[in-house]
Amino acid sequence: MSTLLFVLSAVLLGVVSCGRLDHLTQGYSGGFNNAGPSRFENVNNGDGTYRFSYDTPTGISAHESGAPRAPGPEGPAVTAEGGFSYRAPDGQQISLTYTADENGFHPTGSHIPTPPPIPEAILRSLEYNRQHPSSDNGAYNGGRNSYRY
Repeated sequence: MSTLLFVLSAVLLGVVSCGRLDHLTQGYSGGFNNAGPSRFENVNNGDGTYRFSYDTPTGISAHESGAPRAPGPEGPAVTAEGGFSYRAPDGQQISLTYTADENGFHPTGSHIPTPPPIPEAILRSLEYNRQHPSSDNGAYNGGRNSYRY
């Protein structure tokens, strides 16, 4: 429930805040004379579906679309798909795509850290457990078969 509320809040905030984009170029003096976005689209169909996209003179671009698709506890939950890109201060191009649905926010991008590989000992243990399932459905055995001191 809280994940759904977070996703819906994030989507609503994104839709509401995309109405004005001049805050993205304030103080920018790259020859554009503080011009607004070079491309901007914001469509709200009134039935819960929407899409927006923009590009700024500073090289920032973003897009998102959403629609009520998945059933939620308070009605249809909005599923959103989108992405954004910009150039980081170190010159790296950052690009991120995402989906947000009843299961949470799912970003993908080459700059996102990945977890370290699973150690070999843990992989062997998982394989052993898979090949030797618990005879009591994983329930606590009250100390049976445990080490005695």
